[in-house]
Amino acid sequence: MPINILMPALSPTMEKGNLVKWLKKEGDKVKAGDILAEIETDKATMEYEAVDEGTLAKILVPEGAPDIAVNRPIAILASEGEDVKAAAATALGTEVPTRTVPAASPSNAAPNAAASSSAAAAPPAAKPPAAAPGASPAAAVNGHAGRIFASPLARRLAKAAGIDIGRIPGSGPHGRIVARDVEAAKSGGAALRAPGAPVPATAAATGAAGAAGAGVPMPMAPGDEKIRALFEPGSYEVVPHDNIRRIIAQRLVLAKQTIPHYYLTATCTIDKLLEAREEINLTAPRDGDGKPAWKLSVNDFIIKAMALALMRVPDANVTWTESGMLKHRRADVGVAVAIPGGLITPVIRKAETKSLTVISKEMKDYAARARARRLKPEEYQGGTTAISNLGMYGIEEFAAVINPPHASILAVGAGEPRAVVRDGKLAIATRMTVTLSTDHRAVDGALGAELLGAFRAFIESPATMLA
Repeated sequence: MPINILMPALSPTMEKGNLVKWLKKEGDKVKAGDILAEIETDKATMEYEAVDEGTLAKILVPEGAPDIAVNRPIAILASEGEDVKAAAATALGTEVPTRTVPAASPSNAAPNAAASSSAAAAPPAAKPPAAAPGASPAAAVNGHAGRIFASPLARRLAKAAGIDIGRIPGSGPHGRIVARDVEAAKSGGAALRAPGAPVPATAAATGAAGAAGAGVPMPMAPGDEKIRALFEPGSYEVVPHDNIRRIIAQRLVLAKQTIPHYYLTATCTIDKLLEAREEINLTAPRDGDGKPAWKLSVNDFIIKAMALALMRVPDANVTWTESGMLKHRRADVGVAVAIPGGLITPVIRKAETKSLTVISKEMKDYAARARARRLKPEEYQGGTTAISNLGMYGIEEFAAVINPPHASILAVGAGEPRAVVRDGKLAIATRMTVTLSTDHRAVDGALGAELLGAFRAFIESPATMLA
């Protein structure tokens, strides 16, 4: 019996994925454990393993297809000994019974992500209604013979300009005519169709595979048309959101709407830290090419100091839930890493127990794989707090948005020479301003101040981190 291979849920937040690349082609033999494809989730590009053996009978979703919903069939696998053509025919709506079994979870996915990928199959797509006699292809596919799809604003603009709305090519969802199309027609930027000519079917209207491919007009969300109407047609380009940008937007809105933030700012003197860093780096063994085994950064000290501060102030090492507070026994510190199109927060687990050199090596590895979108879900999910450092960009001070389920995040500015007063005299010291954003439901003001004070104590006396 043919097997439907489904788009898997490779992370708890994944609702859609991009099919980056097929590593098998139609007609190829497939064994359990073979890598079928590369899937881009909201955070990483991950390999997708087969769980059944057979022959890849039909690919339903082409390479490069964006926004494929979780549990949607992406390919059909013919079981051992089964007629491959008959199995492929199931994609064309023939009455061939199938069983739906998603391929295995990716080789680098978390167990909970694997479990979510074995959800029940999506129901089979309904067959399109038969075309009415004389209807244009687009009208037949959309089931509204003779109807012209246009926004009310586009109709008003076309009427005012004396243009037959039916002659204007549409660029909205499913070929819908929108305001910018009318403006383009008025300015001569779009060729009008001949009177009475049928409206061509759009790729979005001719099937799911076509909708996933290139050349489909980008749909607009509610409110988009009003915003775009404020700008001259042709003065901008529309860059579709990728999965990671959508997820970042959703989580930021969720954080600001549901977490009562408050902010505490302190300035740390880091001259002793810089001296300790230099001394430690000088002790690093070197290979034959003279390359040191490690090179600590200021950020490595910050990670360690934050972890130790959480252990010193355990009541601040918490996560809010509606049923009770989660009080953590270890400090798992997330660190924001900028990647193309957004950011990701890999987590240093048990950071309070690790040496500075181990933290440094882990962070370098995480950062490299984050930028290549090769992190495993368990490497960026969870954590008890986070650090966002924009000091390397010359930012002196800022406040960061808490990343759920964390109860805090530390925003780190640049370390720079500043004038200070010591013993009544003006002096120069290297100072670094940090701002702690905290969830007021979980950590009250005095507790947050205690946590930030503990962090500053470790930063200003780095020898205490090495004890």
